[in-house]
Amino acid sequence: MKPSSALKAVISMDDGLLMRGAFYVLLAAAAAFLVIDLREISTAEAARPALDVMPNLPTFLPATTAPGAPGSPPVQPSSPEEVLRKPMTFNLVSGGVLRAEGTIDPGAADRFASEVEARGEYIKLVSLNSPGGSVDDAIAMSKLIRERNIATKVAEKALCASSCPIIFAGGVARSAEKDAVVGVHQVFNGSIERPSPEQAMSSAQATTARVARHLDEMDIGAGLWIHALETPPNQLYYLTPAEMSKYRLTTDGTHVAVPSAG
Repeated sequence: MKPSSALKAVISMDDGLLMRGAFYVLLAAAAAFLVIDLREISTAEAARPALDVMPNLPTFLPATTAPGAPGSPPVQPSSPEEVLRKPMTFNLVSGGVLRAEGTIDPGAADRFASEVEARGEYIKLVSLNSPGGSVDDAIAMSKLIRERNIATKVAEKALCASSCPIIFAGGVARSAEKDAVVGVHQVFNGSIERPSPEQAMSSAQATTARVARHLDEMDIGAGLWIHALETPPNQLYYLTPAEMSKYRLTTDGTHVAVPSAG
């Protein structure tokens, strides 16, 4: 016996209610996990130096697990933690190499611009060793590097993590030496005074869009930032030499276009 049209309508209505109910359950679960994640990150980061509120990335150092273990870096960075956690310093050495080392603190871009203004004609390459930090400053430094036709490098066992690859992307030629440690992860608020989950999500999305747009302008493959989006903010995704080449983060010495003035 075939069900009547009225019975079919009731069945269809029940199916719709079930689907909507399942959707709202999943939505509530996602919101709960977001709040839990934010609280866990806040607790884990509470002892770290605070940066300005979004858009910034906190200092993040690789776990001291053995190389080759799940989630571990290919090698341990050679610089001690106290060197990497200090505000970024700039030191011009022989060969026109400007060493940029330490956390990208708010104001690092201004100090970098002053260094370039004073010694720009001598600076041929910026060698990076940084666990990341302020996204605003990283983007500003990256743009200035590209405008001034400067190359970038991550030396052997140097670290370039979190927002540091944004600076790296600005180089007109980009190289990562053997055992360079280059990693990315999601953007999130680096200050101890944290916004609400809704504000944090909105800020993260806006900052993610700005970073993705900048990397596209630097001709970096979109797959690089996808790895960042897939990696929780308390972890790092370590890029292999093949991936850095694939996403054009490294150029094997080939120069890329420099934007025209104005």
